[in-house]
Amino acid sequence: MITYTFFTKTKLLLTLLFIGFLQQVLIAQEYGGSSDVRISDMVYGTLLTPEVPTSKIAIIIPGSGPTDRNGNQQMMRNNSLKLLAESLAEEGIASIRYDKRVLTLLKKNALQEERLDFNMFIEDAVAAINYVKQQGRFKELYVIGHEQGSLIGMVAAQRADVQGFISLSGSGQSIDQSIIHQIGLQMPDLKDKAISAFSTLKKEGRVKDYSPALTSIFRPSVQPFMASWMQYDPKVEIGHLTIPTLIINGTNDIQTSKEEAVLLQEGNSEATLAIIEGMNHVLRIIDGDDLENTKSYNNTKLPLAEELISTVAGFITTH
Repeated sequence: MITYTFFTKTKLLLTLLFIGFLQQVLIAQEYGGSSDVRISDMVYGTLLTPEVPTSKIAIIIPGSGPTDRNGNQQMMRNNSLKLLAESLAEEGIASIRYDKRVLTLLKKNALQEERLDFNMFIEDAVAAINYVKQQGRFKELYVIGHEQGSLIGMVAAQRADVQGFISLSGSGQSIDQSIIHQIGLQMPDLKDKAISAFSTLKKEGRVKDYSPALTSIFRPSVQPFMASWMQYDPKVEIGHLTIPTLIINGTNDIQTSKEEAVLLQEGNSEATLAIIEGMNHVLRIIDGDDLENTKSYNNTKLPLAEELISTVAGFITTH
């Protein structure tokens, strides 16, 4: 009787140990890999996990236009966001990056420009956050928004419970003010006309009286989207965040100047500001002129700025 009980308990213990070992093996197999995920009917992305288990995950939101999960467009391939995700994985941080809704619509041959609304992009970002939460695998969520994705991310972070927000090359002005500023620098004779057109668009949601030279900005089909976008002021929105916030820009960014990052910090004095010397808009270090800078937009082999990775990873691991 004693012998039977002894062997029975021993067998049970060994079985439990084996089950525990098997569970650990299965968990380990889920790490160190890349898999496609369907977040919604309009949002498709990639989950990338590090080699070791982690509770931390970053949701990476791409910039403007039909940008894919890797940070690329049809005539621009640099893999900036893919390399960012891979670098974070090496630092023990998981990530989900996804294609912009516009790209999905183009692939489905279903893009109707006049029906686009900036709020759709915010909803997509919130959907990505909720997708991660529903999976229940990662407990600490961080939002990283690049360029237009910065504004999208900071609004989404207000509507969902996340641990931190990171702005990469994000504007500190609303889109109308940003465009007016650029027009003032490049076509000063059109600045007053742009101000007038934006004012009407903001008040009435439509504008008919605009200079033909500004058609690319105010063509009827894009006006609804522009009107919805300009309702959000990044400097105001970032001020609503009560979570740890990191603002990053580079001194060689020819699309979003470092002054934009300063404006963002003015909106949230608790945010950490990091200006990376030599980094450009696609997150590379550029030592040469504007030609070298623009060439990097189509260079997948050029590594990301090392300071960028250490800054982002350090922020996530300590907050």
